[in-house]
Amino acid sequence: MSKTMSEKILAKAAGVAETSAGEIVWVNVDKAMMDDLLGPRVEIAEKMQEIKDIVWDKDKVVIISDHYTPPATIKQAEIVKFTRDWAESHGIDNYYEFIGPCHQIMAEYGHVLPGTVVLGTDSHTCMGGALGAFASGIGSTEMLGILITGKTWLRVPETIQVNWSGKLPDGVMAKDMSLKTIGLIGHAGATYKTVEYVGEAIENLSLDERMAITNMAVEMGAKAGLMAPDQKVIDYLAARNITGGYEIVKSDPGASYCATYDLNAAELVPVVSCPHEVDNVTEIANVRDIRIHQAYIGSCTGGRYHDLEAAARILKNRKVKRGVRLLISPASQEIWLRASKSGILAELAEAGATVLSPTCGVCLGLHSGLLADGEVCLSSTNRNFIGRMGSKKAGIYLGSPLAVAASAITGTITDPREFL
Repeated sequence: MSKTMSEKILAKAAGVAETSAGEIVWVNVDKAMMDDLLGPRVEIAEKMQEIKDIVWDKDKVVIISDHYTPPATIKQAEIVKFTRDWAESHGIDNYYEFIGPCHQIMAEYGHVLPGTVVLGTDSHTCMGGALGAFASGIGSTEMLGILITGKTWLRVPETIQVNWSGKLPDGVMAKDMSLKTIGLIGHAGATYKTVEYVGEAIENLSLDERMAITNMAVEMGAKAGLMAPDQKVIDYLAARNITGGYEIVKSDPGASYCATYDLNAAELVPVVSCPHEVDNVTEIANVRDIRIHQAYIGSCTGGRYHDLEAAARILKNRKVKRGVRLLISPASQEIWLRASKSGILAELAEAGATVLSPTCGVCLGLHSGLLADGEVCLSSTNRNFIGRMGSKKAGIYLGSPLAVAASAITGTITDPREFL
């Protein structure tokens, strides 16, 4: 029978010939990721301490302190210290801190490979699907079981196919594709399903752009967001000295999908997600001239090199409007250094931006850029829930890095095509 990517990857992980959507299988986990927010510091920490000598495979466990780094309070510092000490005491060599959001670090350090199962204690773990992995977020209690056994059970998801044809127009980005898809399917429309992105427009995207799309699959309730690996994925891994040890898995012709959406990238215009739900999506023209107080480009969704480069294209030889705070947080130390060496960070700073450390902090209101009552932020991040970035009386709009940069110049939500 013809099978989807999810069915094929989970069959391999379960050690069976084939699986079908709806079946429950026990799978071997290839990589288990914990962060400082929902990792060893949770209420089951004492139980985790007890498993010191029985972690099933220390090489397959990755721990990343990213949400609370750099710490802004004593409590945050204590959490990061606990996470660091726990990793050391349990012999976890794959420990990283202060170098960026976990999903970006997982990709850059070769922990996400095509055809593998990657589970992490963060809902946006699904970003790994851009590399062809079945990657998904899980809870801390479930992670405890994985640490001991290396296994967990999963229901094989049904798959929604999203076919993006055509070529993106100038001024429109992968983030617009992601938000458009979420607006159509809805915040719960893909609950416990895989969203598989296909088509010419997807194939033409860089890995940076693809990650921006799979990262937000969970905003539709999806268990995973997947893209078939191609030469760009192989080249990305080869650049990190990974030339084997993985399997390219693609859906078979004739595989069964529970729904199919056909979209044309050539017809797409810049869009934004309005407060306070990610699926509250509209064309940017419908919210133009809404005043903003803060503009943010960063996080595991919108802070990669391509995003910073796009923002610099808008901001070069221009200035951030007085009264607007433009914050830039590269998605990793690697990206920070690359953007610094290329001069992009200097261009952004010269325009009036404040360049921050690679961190999750601003995205979920932990440090570095919280919003006050009545303030409005346009952000390239992945969520705009009430209180997400500070005050519950603030408003968050989500848009592309191009839209954020353009709006920082005018002080109001602005179509980036006006500056191109």
